[in-house]
Amino acid sequence: MCAAVLAAAVEGQGLHLGTSSHHSPVPVADKSHELSPQEYFSSLQAGRASLAYFSHSVSPGAQPFLEQIENSVEALQDYGISVVKVNCPKEDVSRYCGKENTLRKAYLFRGNVLIREFPTDALFDVNSIVANVLFALLFNEVKYVETLADLQNIENTLKGRSNMVFAYVQATGTAEHRAVMEAAFVYGTVHQFVLTTEATLLKDTGNDEPDMSSARLLFCHCQWATDLAQPCRRTAMEQPLTLLNIHRHLKLMGAPLVTEVAEDPEKVSTVHLQLGLPLVFILSQKETYEADRRTAEFVAWQLLGKAGVALLSRDLVDSNILLRSNIALKTPDEGVPIKYLVLEDTDEVITLVEDKSKVKQIQEDEEENEEDEDEKENNNQDIQDDQVVEAVSRDKKRELPLEQILALTEETFHSALLETARTVVMFYASWEAVSLAVLRSYTEVADHLKGTQGVLLSRVNCWDWPGVCTKENVTQFPTIKIYEKGERSVMYDGMWGTEELTNFIMLSRVSCPLKLTTIEEAEGYLRGEFPPELSSFHHTSVLGVFSTATIEAKEAFEEAGNILSGHVTMGMYFEDDALALSRQYAVSPPALLLARSGGRSVEGIALSKQSVQDMVQMIRYELLDIFPEITVQNLPPYLQLGKPFLILFSDGDISQMESEEMLKVAKRRSQQVFVACWLNLKKTPVGRGILKAYFATVPSLPLLVWVNLHAGGQVFKFPSEQSITEMNILSWLEKLKAGLEIPSSTLSEEDWKPPLPAYDFLRMMETTMPELSLHTSHHPGEMPEQRPPESPGGDTAVPKEPSQENKAEKVVSPGRDLRGTAPRLAAREKQGKRHSEL
Repeated sequence: MCAAVLAAAVEGQGLHLGTSSHHSPVPVADKSHELSPQEYFSSLQAGRASLAYFSHSVSPGAQPFLEQIENSVEALQDYGISVVKVNCPKEDVSRYCGKENTLRKAYLFRGNVLIREFPTDALFDVNSIVANVLFALLFNEVKYVETLADLQNIENTLKGRSNMVFAYVQATGTAEHRAVMEAAFVYGTVHQFVLTTEATLLKDTGNDEPDMSSARLLFCHCQWATDLAQPCRRTAMEQPLTLLNIHRHLKLMGAPLVTEVAEDPEKVSTVHLQLGLPLVFILSQKETYEADRRTAEFVAWQLLGKAGVALLSRDLVDSNILLRSNIALKTPDEGVPIKYLVLEDTDEVITLVEDKSKVKQIQEDEEENEEDEDEKENNNQDIQDDQVVEAVSRDKKRELPLEQILALTEETFHSALLETARTVVMFYASWEAVSLAVLRSYTEVADHLKGTQGVLLSRVNCWDWPGVCTKENVTQFPTIKIYEKGERSVMYDGMWGTEELTNFIMLSRVSCPLKLTTIEEAEGYLRGEFPPELSSFHHTSVLGVFSTATIEAKEAFEEAGNILSGHVTMGMYFEDDALALSRQYAVSPPALLLARSGGRSVEGIALSKQSVQDMVQMIRYELLDIFPEITVQNLPPYLQLGKPFLILFSDGDISQMESEEMLKVAKRRSQQVFVACWLNLKKTPVGRGILKAYFATVPSLPLLVWVNLHAGGQVFKFPSEQSITEMNILSWLEKLKAGLEIPSSTLSEEDWKPPLPAYDFLRMMETTMPELSLHTSHHPGEMPEQRPPESPGGDTAVPKEPSQENKAEKVVSPGRDLRGTAPRLAAREKQGKRHSEL
């Protein structure tokens, strides 16, 4: 019997069969009793139910009814209901035996109290008998409604207290009606059951099912709903309305909405898998837990009754495959391996479950993409239009060691800034090539600074958390800022190399300017011994010396320190004996003392200009080397001077004689009108490309060249037959000034632009996904504040339910993108497509 099967299933899962004490089964005979009226009424016991049929004699018309009554005995016994045939004596004219129309009815008693009388034509088969008898007994557990107002009144009384099971059947007495009643017998004290036979009422509840010819069941999540103006969230049972399907549906509604697991997915088992449904794992990590939890809950609501959802932390499971995926799918089929996938948004997850063929298609697409990319790389045919993109694409299978860099989210950003004295934050976009290239340098910086006290390296993916980046005024990718407790942030604007980034972070640890109070401290500072955290750090130090009469210059120097923080080591001496200190270096306050090479050379410079910008420009200029070796990293500040270049190109280190002669020229430069420098092609291979641009081929080296990039672009080559000496160079420069030399080449005046226009990502997004239009879209980071229940069936307490529309529920998505769950920085990230491919 179905009831017996359900009882076994329920009791096996720790539930008790029965709704209250008066429903408890009692031992009765296997077949219906035949008693006299006196025997029947004297045998009735309080709380026990019985179905009685009174008859003088069995007429041929009553025979089919009696057969169905006989067939229903066993089914009713499961619910403690006995079936009795009462033989009425001919002379008996009592209430139940006296009238002929009475003999056409069956009576339901609880104890000696009449509960309901049924016309025999309403009890036409076993289903109708069991359904109608249980319906009469469960008048508190099952409410019958005819109008939408009645249904809403019941919902409102249940909100905040209990959930509701709403069922529509075509008519009472059907197999579906029996299934609902038998389920109510078991679950009636857990959920409020509501029944209707009104098809229009089912439509009014927002059911989109156009076919009203079949029974329907909805689970209404009212326990955590508090808004009387909104209906409870509803989850429809998609299977046919049978007792076992109802039991299965209610078990799923009572399971946790999201299961958190911390073990190998192969070992995980949930009620969903036990009931034959798949389990979707959303892979998370500690840094993005809150966002991933909301994403998992959103997906779980969409898949409620179709699949289970589990949140699995990559941090707790040691598996390389988890680092390369963001979704895992486990099916209930034995022997079928778990499928690990990379999906882009929640819609794909939902489609994955609803369309089983999609799993194979996604895996085939990923394999084809990998094969295509490998073939392109092996054949070197994937020519990129940008060297950075090409480099990132070439190395994309090398996973970045991001363990030492804390990933920040909307929830953790501000709290992280308060935990450490200095927090370094890299703002980047995971799809952008320069961001990924700089992130490689950033990981190397993290390795260099490992163990450094008071410094925390972190990152914010602006693609996932645009709200954070907008509030922090991040207008380009990447951007690096250093935050101090209670202080304003300092933005890095230098080169993206590991050494430059490390220097910036190290210098930012020291106040700029650093206030010194004794001459001993000042001299230790100039020798590079103070502050101690920079004692092993090679740098040029600037010391500003001021007296009480030069307060204006002192204030400008302090403001300049704020601007140059992280780029320059600046100290300030503002004491009574400032004059004595400055005179040691043949200057008077206000003055700058520049200490190069650990204090072996200290140069005193008088401060004639006292505006902040003039002071910043002066300090930057004085820190430049007199005769520098030009590299990719240090070229920008020299270019910013806007002066011609006198460059000595060399295939290796220059000789000591060449260095000395060029240094003499640099020191004698009249009013510093050009930049004297040298370039080592072995250390800076791009120099060969420069020479080819100047002369079409690489000439013999060493070679001295004069080029004015800012005016005319003329390139002059020093005569190869002359030796590189101070006198020969100065004589040649005079001829250039007089216009007596003919340029070897003239550079084009056209701007250097990329070979193809830049990607317009916003326009591309609007074209392919109109819902992301600037006028209508919401940031992925704009999440609803309220969290849905831990269990859709109401097993744990949580904040209030999200609002819903009157007809059909509208669940607010936390964003289409899978956000923190996606391994955007892992090897499987698809980067660097050509323009033509887009």
